[in-house]
Amino acid sequence: MSQTTETNADGLEQKATPQNLPTEMTAAPGRAITAAVPQQVDRSAAADSAAAESQADSATVVSAPAVAVPALAITAATPDQAAALGLTILAEARWPESAHDHTPPNLAGFILSTFSPIAAEAAARCLSRRPVMAATDSPVTAILIVTSRGDRQSAAHVARTVATNGVLGPLLFFQAVPNAVAGHVAARWNLTGPVVCLADPASALESAALLIEDGDADQALVIRVEQGAPDQAHAVLLQPSLGARP
Repeated sequence: MSQTTETNADGLEQKATPQNLPTEMTAAPGRAITAAVPQQVDRSAAADSAAAESQADSATVVSAPAVAVPALAITAATPDQAAALGLTILAEARWPESAHDHTPPNLAGFILSTFSPIAAEAAARCLSRRPVMAATDSPVTAILIVTSRGDRQSAAHVARTVATNGVLGPLLFFQAVPNAVAGHVAARWNLTGPVVCLADPASALESAALLIEDGDADQALVIRVEQGAPDQAHAVLLQPSLGARP
């Protein structure tokens, strides 16, 4: 709506009656009145793009969990040590191998101690990584347990219980022998070779070579286990090197 002005005889301005004229805020006949609305700018896409660019600039690459192998990792045998005795390593495994290896898996028949569970886990990982054999192949595999101080946690528990006149369960008697876990591994993986338990890794490796050389075994699974900070186990599967004397 607009207004017109007129000038009277005295020279004074006088407002006239308002007139209905179409303007931006009025409507012509048959036209709806619409108020002028500031243009809405959809900034969501731009905001998302800017946020993505900001994150890309400040983001850091997150790598997989670091392998949790201790700096002073124990070894059952190295490739060079095995080669010196005419052997080669077919497969190997450790506990721990990654940041996920913080709690050993439960092992039926074994309690209180980590000794047997980590030995069995390292053995299982090692045997699962061995090369695929033909259906007719059934190598005789010896098991050698290597440990300098044995199952320290079980021994400490037995000592405390005896000192306080407590009662010891039969499972503790069973697992008091360090190579008790070898029976579990043999049954679990159908290994039919001899079982040996030694304290020195070098002696265990020599024994594995002698068992194979004498024909008592075609392969040897050597498992070294040491409890400490952290508990560790290392398992290697050995067989004669190509060209070695049978």
